[in-house]
Amino acid sequence: MNGRPDAVVVGAGPNGLAAALRLSAAGLRVQVVEAAERPGGGMRTEELMRPGYLHDVCSIVQPMAAAAPFFREFDPESRGVRLVHPEINFAHPLDGGRASLSYRSLEQTAAGLGADAAAYRRLFGPLVEHGTDVVDFFLTSRLRSLPTRSPLQIAQFGLNGLPNVRWLAHRWFDTEEARALLGGAAAHGMLDLSQPLTSALGMLLTMLSHHVGWPLVEGGSQKLADAMVTALEEQGGEVVTGHRVTDLREFEGVPAVLLNTTPEAFVDMAGDRVHEGYRRWVSRYRHGAGVFKIDWILSEPVPWTNPDVRRAGTIHVAGTLDETIAGERAPNEGRITDEPYVLAVQPTVPDPTRAPEGGHVFWAYVHVPHGADVDMTEAIEKQIERFAPGFRDTVVERYTKTAVEMEEWNPSYLGGDISNGQATLRQMLARPVPRWNTYRTPVTGVYLASAATPPGPAVHGACGDNAARVALREVFGVRSVPPLRPPLR
Repeated sequence: MNGRPDAVVVGAGPNGLAAALRLSAAGLRVQVVEAAERPGGGMRTEELMRPGYLHDVCSIVQPMAAAAPFFREFDPESRGVRLVHPEINFAHPLDGGRASLSYRSLEQTAAGLGADAAAYRRLFGPLVEHGTDVVDFFLTSRLRSLPTRSPLQIAQFGLNGLPNVRWLAHRWFDTEEARALLGGAAAHGMLDLSQPLTSALGMLLTMLSHHVGWPLVEGGSQKLADAMVTALEEQGGEVVTGHRVTDLREFEGVPAVLLNTTPEAFVDMAGDRVHEGYRRWVSRYRHGAGVFKIDWILSEPVPWTNPDVRRAGTIHVAGTLDETIAGERAPNEGRITDEPYVLAVQPTVPDPTRAPEGGHVFWAYVHVPHGADVDMTEAIEKQIERFAPGFRDTVVERYTKTAVEMEEWNPSYLGGDISNGQATLRQMLARPVPRWNTYRTPVTGVYLASAATPPGPAVHGACGDNAARVALREVFGVRSVPPLRPPLR
């Protein structure tokens, strides 16, 4: 880019790219600076083992790319990004060949839950009907105001989502199948499931299964990141890769700097420009459990005992709700368990382009204590074998990443925490510090735009978009939100 940019964004993950696109839509000259050799952050896709086998290294299933207000406006499909949907969004196998199944259809899902069918419809029916309003309220900066659209449904969501998921599951459901289905979705949050607010994520993800589905990006999540980069470049923006920022003085004279980083990285980059009070609050910010990740190349699809599970995109491998709770309690208490909750995805079920003809890839991770340099391969494959006997016989090759290696791959994953901070009730109310405007930092013109700000983790772009709106208003005097520009034809 010739000349000084109007704004710099540090970090080319989904939030950083979303921030850059909103700033660029206002006519600003925007530069994105990324430490890795490739943009995308958690959306990167790599050939980890063999040519032609595409593995999403972190984020893989993208309901928010279909539901979130930023991505609805961005319109990935108009930019050549195709979302592919499995026949069954997610499955939760149980012993004896049983399984709970979440279809796009709420009615079909409820029908499979037997005695809990009516309760499932009562809990999720109103949320699905008002799904867009629920998503928009919790992902935008309107959270501090009363909802103007669908207030009753949003209030219902809030009241049911505040307790822990065990309370919610037992309050609404009687069957093992329905309770397990809800608990498996809630465990995506990486929290001890006895914590408040764990019901909220379980409800949100379950609702999204019926509202927009749980799609994958055809060809890998990198395709979505690349489309965002292309859109920025079409508008005159620039992405610089392979450059790690260590000192904010590098951007002296740039009116606005937005950081898609951890709060700790901001404090380090800012040095003595950050007052002691803010520094102390950041030191109290808590990162949660890490992840241990495996990618496999398989000779054939996973031989799940229940044939319906073979049609699912995502599988929660843990057993009953109580087993799921126990599996998530251990890493949050600093313990390793040999019966973990395994979050698994079968990418080649909905998207055969991710492997050569006849090939299959498989993706899974478990939560481990923060910063644990432990190999969980045996525990993961044992859990999968429990519900898919003979699975190990299908393994051609595997590639693993410990929590320590996840941080090495992406410095924003401190201790392997891919959420950039625990999503506890306290830390969602004050994320990352107790300020009215948590995107603004003590350094004039510098804003946090990462998952360490509201609304927190996931590929929704909302953290970056919200931060960009604040910067546009405070730095550039732009009070009307500029619409994202359509793709060039």
